[in-house]
Amino acid sequence: MNGMEPLGTRIATALRREREGAGLSVSELARRAGVSKATVSQLEAGSGNPSVETLWALGTALGVPFSVFVHDEAPPLTLVRIGDARRILSASAPYAASLLSASPPNARRDIYLIQAEPGTPKPSDPHARGTIEHVVLIAGRAVAGPRDEPVTLEPGDYLSYPGDAPHVFEALEPRTSAVLISELR
Repeated sequence: MNGMEPLGTRIATALRREREGAGLSVSELARRAGVSKATVSQLEAGSGNPSVETLWALGTALGVPFSVFVHDEAPPLTLVRIGDARRILSASAPYAASLLSASPPNARRDIYLIQAEPGTPKPSDPHARGTIEHVVLIAGRAVAGPRDEPVTLEPGDYLSYPGDAPHVFEALEPRTSAVLISELR
């Protein structure tokens, strides 16, 4: 811990985040960890004084390392200038994707900047089961979403759709750009 946040608060925040991220109730986590439901509730409320053994048991039940609960490091600042982003070009369409943020450990999401020009649509085959894609159109106009039911997007529009089914992105105007988040649930 580096002093940025009190240990009890850090444990409470991390425990709640990891439990909810795993889709577990307080009761189910307590059962899997072999601790009382009251202990989990107290820790999530920021009260209680957990033993090392309790934190290890909770970490094991959640599939996360012990350090998740006690290490309080501020995330580093990340800046990607548009001119510095490495563009990966499509072989089949006037479309480029730049990875802005790869999924960190214990998360399952990547963030991309999409830059596309009118022409051939960019079809995508299904990704891993449970993948959801989120698109926010920044500029231009585009058709995006499920291959059989694409939606026309205007700047500022948000669309979420199953990425584990065939889908498409097609620019309708020059200099179309979007932020795409690919999330595996």
